[in-house]
Amino acid sequence: MANIKHEPHTILVTGGCGFIGSHFIRHMLSSDTACRLLNIDTLTYAGSQDNVVDITQEFKARYQFIHGDICDGQLMSRLFADHQPNTIVHLAAESHVDRSITGSDPFLHSNVIGTHVLLQCALASWRERRDVRFHHVSTDEVFGSLPAQGYFTETSPYNPSNPYSASKAASDHLVRAWAKTYDLPVTLSYGTNTYGSHQYPEN
Repeated sequence: MANIKHEPHTILVTGGCGFIGSHFIRHMLSSDTACRLLNIDTLTYAGSQDNVVDITQEFKARYQFIHGDICDGQLMSRLFADHQPNTIVHLAAESHVDRSITGSDPFLHSNVIGTHVLLQCALASWRERRDVRFHHVSTDEVFGSLPAQGYFTETSPYNPSNPYSASKAASDHLVRAWAKTYDLPVTLSYGTNTYGSHQYPEN
């Protein structure tokens, strides 16, 4: 895992037209006047450019939107080559438990294959650089159901209980494996009950 100070310069955000992503982009561009930000989103039901209209207008010199799929290896390789991001914030994911139960294919495609494509592109582009960072946004769902008493920690055992959480657990393990095997600088975060404006209604 990454344990050195990191300064983001060009940030590639995946799923930036979604609920959390749009807030993150707005925060970064407002708080760091030197950073550039690329937002790639496939614009599924949970992602909308309406969430970033103000960003496009206010920060157009430092912000670019790309409509695309992170599972498209050729597209992602071109983005790395053309823009040379030194930071990835990986938010793109299918994320609704009930939808995963009735149809798991999109969850495996986006959450597992998409993460693998990003890791491979980052590894090929960054090689042995240490001034880079792959931040993977996970979920507390990977730890299973919380009992009436207690709480999860970073050392809680994985215990996914549905296709969504299983696909996120798989992507977490990929990120950790690329860190250990290839020394890729990574960090992970586990969101819990996030809510607010721009959230898709069913969540």
